[in-house]
Amino acid sequence: MNPIGTALNEVGRFSPTLAARIAFPLFMRVGPRLPVRADAAATHEAAVRDTITVNGKRVTTYQWGQGTETVLLVHGWRGRAAQFARLVRELRASGFTVVSFDAPANGASGGRRTSILDYLDAIEQLQRKHGSFHTVVGHSMGTLATLVAIHRGLTVGRLVGISGVAEADNLYDGFRRALRLRPEIAATLPELFRSRVVRDDSGVELFSSVRTPLTADIRMLLIHDRGDRMVPVEQSQRLAAAHPSAQLIVTEGLGHNRILAADQTLDAVMEFVTSGERVASS
Repeated sequence: MNPIGTALNEVGRFSPTLAARIAFPLFMRVGPRLPVRADAAATHEAAVRDTITVNGKRVTTYQWGQGTETVLLVHGWRGRAAQFARLVRELRASGFTVVSFDAPANGASGGRRTSILDYLDAIEQLQRKHGSFHTVVGHSMGTLATLVAIHRGLTVGRLVGISGVAEADNLYDGFRRALRLRPEIAATLPELFRSRVVRDDSGVELFSSVRTPLTADIRMLLIHDRGDRMVPVEQSQRLAAAHPSAQLIVTEGLGHNRILAADQTLDAVMEFVTSGERVASS
């Protein structure tokens, strides 16, 4: 067992609440930064870079191209904008402006910890700069951040969720599994999230687009691998069930991260973004 999890479980035998409070800073800490892959380096370096300040942390933003329509890319936990390099090239070839950012504690941005509120702040700042987005593509937790941002007023016509988290409960479950925490410790994490991150109960329901679906006017494409070990495919299945007009494509053998650069994913996303019609699932 993970030694940190073992120690927390020992504390949790006497006080699950105390153990959860000790664990919570780890829940916010991202860990080692993902390097830029060699096949993404040229695209990464070609971006026009800028910085914004998100909750006191320096965040690096990226822009490719000067098209009339803009697509926003939102990476996941311990991710970075460069993961979308192949998609960036495809979108640029189709005439789109592409923008993205490295969230705090990720990629080239500052800080050691982050939360979904940092993602929301960055997304909102980019919307103020670029206006409404033609499409937002979110990966993993980036999908959840985008869903919440739309609830909070983000203007977007189409949403693509890849390996997407549909509700914050999945984040707690993943943290519990990683440290093998006792269930009673993990059960306290949602309350700590409300009190320390959201800070009040207004809007907590927005952190689940399963319980609080988006309006039907937003077109949605979901792509998820059946063998994803980071975010279970059930997350996208539940999100699709809550949005009857959404399309779900389930892949095989692409995992959680490889799916971003897979031909099947790129073909589906580009067809969806450029036509807006349902795309072939095979």
